[in-house]
Amino acid sequence: MAAERLTRRAPSRILLNLALDSLAAAAAVPIAMLLAAPGAWPGPLWWLAALPGGALALAATGAPVRLPQQYWRYAGLPDLLGIAAAATGAAVLFWGALHLLGAWRPDNAGFPVIHALVLIPLLGAPRVLGRLRHARRDPDSPVEAQRALVIGAGDGADIFLRALLAERAPAFRVMGLLSLRSRQAGRRIQGHPILGTVADAPAVLDRLRAEGRLPALIVLATPRLQGTALEALLDLADRHGIPVRRAPTVTELDPAARRLTDRLETPAHARVHLRPVAIEELLDRPQVPLDREGMARLVQGRRVLVTGAGGTIGGELARQVAALGPAQLTLLDHGEYVLYEIDLELRERHPNVPKRAVLADVRDETRIRHLFESLRPELVFHAAALKHVPMVENDPLEGLLTNALGTRIVADAAAAVGVSAMVFISTDKAVNPTSVMGASKRLAEMYCQALDMQARVAGRGMRCITVRFGNVLGSTGSVVPLFRRQLERGGPLTVTHPDMRRYFMTVREAVGLVLQASVVGAEDRVDQPPELREGGIFFLDMGKPVKIVDLARRMIRLAGLRPDEEVEIRFTGLRPGEKLTEELYYGTEAPTVTGFPGLFVVTPRTADPALVGRAIDEIAAAARGGNARIALAQMGRLVPEFDPTADGVAAGAMR
Repeated sequence: MAAERLTRRAPSRILLNLALDSLAAAAAVPIAMLLAAPGAWPGPLWWLAALPGGALALAATGAPVRLPQQYWRYAGLPDLLGIAAAATGAAVLFWGALHLLGAWRPDNAGFPVIHALVLIPLLGAPRVLGRLRHARRDPDSPVEAQRALVIGAGDGADIFLRALLAERAPAFRVMGLLSLRSRQAGRRIQGHPILGTVADAPAVLDRLRAEGRLPALIVLATPRLQGTALEALLDLADRHGIPVRRAPTVTELDPAARRLTDRLETPAHARVHLRPVAIEELLDRPQVPLDREGMARLVQGRRVLVTGAGGTIGGELARQVAALGPAQLTLLDHGEYVLYEIDLELRERHPNVPKRAVLADVRDETRIRHLFESLRPELVFHAAALKHVPMVENDPLEGLLTNALGTRIVADAAAAVGVSAMVFISTDKAVNPTSVMGASKRLAEMYCQALDMQARVAGRGMRCITVRFGNVLGSTGSVVPLFRRQLERGGPLTVTHPDMRRYFMTVREAVGLVLQASVVGAEDRVDQPPELREGGIFFLDMGKPVKIVDLARRMIRLAGLRPDEEVEIRFTGLRPGEKLTEELYYGTEAPTVTGFPGLFVVTPRTADPALVGRAIDEIAAAARGGNARIALAQMGRLVPEFDPTADGVAAGAMR
């Protein structure tokens, strides 16, 4: 109802603006007359025509620049330019009408100029006053504005400062800015000084502290500060006890959206809401150069199917594939709601890409085979998996059926319909696995390896490309969403062990490199790693492993709190199947550097596809029969690094 009232009020506001502008136009005529011809004064009949004539002239010239539609509260330079154009046009039109009608007119040839110069301030003054009235501080506001130091001196900072000006009671008082470019130092933006560059931040904060003017907040108004540079700034802010927040995006600061929000939700004292710095931003490493042309060749005009499309990796794969222009994109997932979400998102972002959302379980062989026969995909990305280690340890048979059998079913169906390439998403937990999840993914790796070797040796058949990498920040079931949820409750943040380390990568970077590996592995090219013919698989450069306790402390600080003081970190002990550190390759695999940044290739041991296939069938039969001991023992024989009798392995099923 509120939105409807706003819609109904818009025409009345426009008519009111038109009426006020007409009065200003009528008033401008006698004022201009007095200034242009002080001694001359026409008769009453002239005025009866001239006053409405001035108003009509402005209405005619104001319509093209949408003068009545101007929102006075948010008047800016484009609005003032529109006023100048309309006033000048109205003065010329009024003068021309006097000539054409042969009516009395002053002898001063400069009358149109004087008329325009009178009309411009009459039209502009109410708009400026309206903006100033809205921008003045509300004396009844209980909020004391905090001193803020803004990082960035570009468009983002300008938009943020303008948003603050639009607030009647701004929560922040900007004391200065730090630029990313040295040549901007010493200049001003909207009256606020640029105090130096980000590199000067230590000296600037020390000086402000000495002067007793230390800011209460640092606001990031540029998206360009990421990774190590951002982490250095956060460390500096921590030393001074200053929280760091990110300014809203341009979309969030859109005046129309904010006005509607203000009316419908927060009519009293609307605020420019800052948001915490995301932990993913600290991991944002320099962009690896990718073969975008190769990716386009791989995807454009082809039928592509993504399994696990509702998950973190599968969803991002679907997004990046959709942007490359496939002939058809099929999204397959077992979860109804997550599939609905990614399908809706892609329909909105890429309405011209033919898409189909399919509810299916990769363990259902008949269903998958019929789907592949119907859809005839040319390229398959297999991201469907059960990946949460403790959950799979508690229900190991489900992990075996989804991760091992499901992969075989998808691979066999793909090969049967002539798919040119299937890309299998693996994990670092497949290396020296201590969990059922890791061992089941290693078994799936072995099957895909065997199929790929077979195709490459024969010179025909489906390429089966395996890509192995570590954790993705913010993925479903991972530690980052858990920490966020625990922070919202006030803590504690639970860490299994103080020495627990994990590799992390942003989902955007991981999927970009997966597509890069797909291009290298699917095409016959001279720079293709020769190890692929011997069952080689790709793994991604994950950088250095991160201590989970350090990640927890950083997330607490990003929330503006002090670890171990305001928020407790509690150690809970290793869970079944967990390792202190993960590995990206076996010690005997000898990773090889490829000619592509971010990609390595290793050659784990291989096996005959028929042998691995029979083993998976036997494991699946035991799993469907509920016999965990037989299923795990069989997997242990095929993956000898996995010990199904170890303490804690599949504890839930072995009890």
